[in-house]
Amino acid sequence: MFISIDERAAAWFTNEFEFNKPFCIRMFPQYAGFGIKHKGYSLAFSVESPVHVGYSKEINGITFFVEDNDVWFFEDTETSLTMDNYLDEIMVTYHERPSLTVTN
Repeated sequence: MFISIDERAAAWFTNEFEFNKPFCIRMFPQYAGFGIKHKGYSLAFSVESPVHVGYSKEINGITFFVEDNDVWFFEDTETSLTMDNYLDEIMVTYHERPSLTVTN
């Protein structure tokens, strides 16, 4: 699991949620939409405090996190949050990461 968030995307969260830093953004699968990674699921965000962190990353005063029970959504994937320059909205892309296999 790897999640990258560029600085422009992090700034979008500051503007969109109108919170003063520091604050936390939970990233979680939401059963709705036309999910690219998992059919029927899309990536959702909310401002809340972590309970059982499975992954976290701090960028410019914002802690992005995934709860333990949501890690399945991100497994074997590189998830990138960037800005769509044309729409001026957050853009999420997924790239499959090959599983590591150990041979003797």
